[in-house]
Amino acid sequence: MNPPISSPAIKIVKSVREQVSAEEWQTRVDLAACYRLVALYGYTEGIANHISARVPGTHDQFLLNPYGLLYEEMDASSLIKVDLEGNVLFNATDLAVNTAGFVIHSAVHMARPDAGCVIHLHTPDGMAVSALGEGLLPLNQTAMLVIDDLAFHDYEGVALELDERERLQADLGARHWMLLRNHGTLAVGRNVADAFNRMYLLERACTAQVRTLSMGRPLHLPQAEVVAKVGQQVTPEGLDTSARTLVWPAVLRKLDRIDPSYKD
Repeated sequence: MNPPISSPAIKIVKSVREQVSAEEWQTRVDLAACYRLVALYGYTEGIANHISARVPGTHDQFLLNPYGLLYEEMDASSLIKVDLEGNVLFNATDLAVNTAGFVIHSAVHMARPDAGCVIHLHTPDGMAVSALGEGLLPLNQTAMLVIDDLAFHDYEGVALELDERERLQADLGARHWMLLRNHGTLAVGRNVADAFNRMYLLERACTAQVRTLSMGRPLHLPQAEVVAKVGQQVTPEGLDTSARTLVWPAVLRKLDRIDPSYKD
């Protein structure tokens, strides 16, 4: 009989609230909530994938998950603070940062001062759509909200090489959504609320596309001018205002009813 596989020791972290600024603590709470919500919506892939948030008042510091915790285990105190060179600035756990997470997220934070939060996922539907030559199709209203602001980045292997950051930055440009080809999805927001709402919309659009194409029936595509009209009716500014004032408070209430320990 094989001996049991031992897991790395994880410190029982006491709250680090008194060791960081009030602004950083609030960002930690929001980011931890985002991890829990991603788990709640079924967007996780074990301990893989990453969500990052810029530390308020800095341009070169951001928070990432400890590699080894499930998203449902994340709380505000366990998040690791790193700089754009990958140096750990603050870590209350015995775990480290995933290198691939650092490469992808640091690329976006470096190039985009407006990138307060970056979410990267490997959901089955997101990976499926990322592998299609045509990418995301305007098959439904949700996809039409996304499609004109969607970038693409070709797969280069596991994101371990720092020189990939320049190509990621060039491909993303000023857009807020990206399909990482043969890989997954990415969303950018000024804050955690904006990024979560954007990722939710992208993932819903991908799921709808997978279900639509699975029916094997003739497709009805809207006219190009109608797709453009949707983009004009729901502006990025309007989308973000809705995310911050309506969507985010609502999903936090949902999370609080289930388990408010993300605030620890």
